This record gives sequence, C-alpha cells and structure tokens, in this order.
Amino acid sequence: MSDDVQTWIKDTVTNTKVVLFMKGTAQFPQCGFSGRAIQILKACGIENIATVNVLDDPEVRQGIKDYSNWPTIPQLYINGEFIGGSDIMNEMFESGELKALLNA
Repeated sequence: MSDDVQTWIKDTVTNTKVVLFMKGTAQFPQCGFSGRAIQILKACGIENIATVNVLDDPEVRQGIKDYSNWPTIPQLYINGEFIGGSDIMNEMFESGELKALLNA
C-alpha cells in the first residue's frame, strides 16, 4: 500500500463533508450494500453525494479498509469521521441519528 493512496484517502475524507466509498457509482451501484447506502443518503435529503468507486482502483479499495480498520465496503465518512457501513447507516437512519448528523 503506497503512502500516496493513504494521503489521498485522508485528504478526500477530511476535505469532503460527506463521502461514501462504495462499489460502483451513485447512479449505478455495483452491490446491494452500496445501493442501500445511496438510498439511505437520498432519504436523508443528500442529493449530490460525493462517492469514490473502489472498483476503479484496487489500491484504493484496500487502502480505505486499512485507513478505517474496517473490512467491508461501503464506508461512509461525515466531516472526516468514519461512520460505518450500510448496516450501521441503516440503524442510524431508522433512529433519526444519521439525518441529524448530516444536518449538523
């Protein structure tokens, strides 16, 4: 894993209010979990979702897992903080916690 990838990931996470590392794109998710993550963000009123397609670059796909110490994709970051994957996003959405965090 190159330091350049870790630096790029850190810059992306810290300089973008809401970013989702996912398989595919917001328009064409390539897995059910990524698709669900997009649906949750849209349901929270986030329309212009910043995404990173981890399928475009194997180094980024492994790099984000190393960065967060989390084994699965998708991964949501809000204000530089790792939130979790689609299951955690769904729990937070159902409780209203995710929308509150996004609107803060």
